[in-house]
Amino acid sequence: MITVANRLYLKPEHAAAFEKVFRERAGLVDGMPGFISNQVLRPVNEGEPYVVLTTWKSRDDFMGWIRSDAFVQGHAQSATLPKDAYSQPNVLEMHEIIQDSTKPGMEPEPHGGPFKLH
Repeated sequence: MITVANRLYLKPEHAAAFEKVFRERAGLVDGMPGFISNQVLRPVNEGEPYVVLTTWKSRDDFMGWIRSDAFVQGHAQSATLPKDAYSQPNVLEMHEIIQDSTKPGMEPEPHGGPFKLH
């Protein structure tokens, strides 16, 4: 399993609109092969990012999502916020899950090397 964290640095005056976008999201990712969960995390400290955290059965499943037409459709909605809503560029991170307390005996994700979108 893997997680993908997208850290989004929003200006405070755009936080409510950002949260609304996610509450009303298309949900297209939910039906993708290998998709496990999606969490949107609100920062409690000023200046820290929101984190959109997804969990996938495998790296290949995530790559299938970002290469899909559903990904393009789902992300068209996020373009409703103006570019100046963000105080700095987002940071995308992928992590391989090596242990999960809810899944005793889980086999760690094999190390897949660096993550590059292009």
